Amino acid sequence: MMESLSEETWDTVICGTGLSQSLLALALSRSKKRILHLDANDFYGENEAALSLQEADSWAHDHAESQPSNTLALSENDAGETVAERVDEGKQATPPTSSGIRSSIFRNVQVWRHPDADGRGLSFPRAYSLALAPQIIHSKSKLLSQLVSSKAYKQVEFLAVGSFFVYGDADAASSTTLARIPSSREDVFSARSIPARSKRALMKFLKFVIDYESDEQKPIWQPQADKPLSEFLAEDFKLDKNLRDSILAMTLTLDGHITVKDGLATIHRHLTSIGLFGPGFCAVYPKWGGISEIAQVGCRAGAVGGSTYMLNTAASMGEPNGSGEITLTLANEVSIRTTAFITSQQNCSATSYTVSRLVAVINATFQSLFETSTEGAPTPAVVVVAFPSGSLLDDVQAESTVPIYAFVHSSDTGECPAGQSVIYLTMQTTPQSSHLLDAALTALLQNETTTADVLYKLYYEQAATSRQPLATPQGSATVFEFPSPSLSLAFDDGSLDAVQEAWKLIMKDEGIDDAFMQFEDREGVDDDDDVYD
Repeated sequence: MMESLSEETWDTVICGTGLSQSLLALALSRSKKRILHLDANDFYGENEAALSLQEADSWAHDHAESQPSNTLALSENDAGETVAERVDEGKQATPPTSSGIRSSIFRNVQVWRHPDADGRGLSFPRAYSLALAPQIIHSKSKLLSQLVSSKAYKQVEFLAVGSFFVYGDADAASSTTLARIPSSREDVFSARSIPARSKRALMKFLKFVIDYESDEQKPIWQPQADKPLSEFLAEDFKLDKNLRDSILAMTLTLDGHITVKDGLATIHRHLTSIGLFGPGFCAVYPKWGGISEIAQVGCRAGAVGGSTYMLNTAASMGEPNGSGEITLTLANEVSIRTTAFITSQQNCSATSYTVSRLVAVINATFQSLFETSTEGAPTPAVVVVAFPSGSLLDDVQAESTVPIYAFVHSSDTGECPAGQSVIYLTMQTTPQSSHLLDAALTALLQNETTTADVLYKLYYEQAATSRQPLATPQGSATVFEFPSPSLSLAFDDGSLDAVQEAWKLIMKDEGIDDAFMQFEDREGVDDDDDVYD
């Protein structure tokens, strides 16, 4: 097979099986182009992968030893905690990436395992599927529309995202520190903790957001478009701090300073997504590992369409030779040629925008969070908990200066065994990030009515490259680099633009916009059949 790879020129070589590359593979799956799809990793998903515990441990070890500065290696202390230690820069290992280029996207990776993890319920490694980039997908997302038009939606099982909660002072009536965020008229008027006057102000705002793009409403907000949303809520709608925190939580803003223009658009999408696919929820989450599952479906479609797939195979690019082709050398020393080389940006600077993430496996179900508040609504598999700026103190009394978000996933996601949960916590990186994420996790556990133990934790920091794709001509050939994954907690439809741009590059004159991701069912395949088997 290796000899056949170099026999003729490939129409495109795609490096990496992240979401963007995999959606490109889906878009090209009916094109009859000669496509080679590689990944230096031995798993699908690249920076959006879903990992078993064993894979997560290996991934953590690779990335902990890869830092260009503040280099870390993993070792276990007497308490069973895997801690980071400095290592000599000359002895660093290079983590596998899609193209073999050393990546600086992930930093400061640490793993912790409970000293009695097995005794407290930690199951075998493949019973877990921990997502590196958990994102909810709003019902009105363009991604879902493209999965439908390309027929790929049939291969993904979507689960409902339930209520949004906000952390605050304990409610005297319920003794809980988590308040459900009202997002409908029924929610507002059934909320006992909101005074009548505040309910009227909140209803006024919700009605305004639904219609904010109308000619009647635009003069109210457009002169203040770049103003912080929190100020707009206080001055124009007289909302108190608790209600402002709730509304900001719906935006999933990571810095807490979202503008009026962006905030209104985000909240409008949130509210108008409710009920689109069923009562009581505004977003969905793909079962078995979120975004990684969609990436695998895209790759499966590419394989059925005739693409050749090779995992555990890095590629390096040779010098331009003026021939109109790009020469690539694979890790096995095989040389191949292509007219389009598609990869992803891997290098981030020390000043790149960065978030800190903590993934925790818990031996409890948090059942009260998953209760439905709307008649006929499906039982959710994911709920969102927001910790507003200043609502938490870490173990040295440092206050959180940015919001923290927790996605609580039940075992229905397929990411953990029954009777357990996976919690994904995210915040904008600060010097106290790891301590504050632990404080948020502790606060969540204290809200649980039964005993809950943390069995396993994975901490890491994730940086973002430029948000624009890079296209570099090599004679008549082109190197195209996707941006790194968006760090937004809700899927960013803007990332689909780069996929369409790469598709048009490869399709050339055949790349008509109306044809992008528009497929008919394959002949002889019924709706219930697996078209990618």
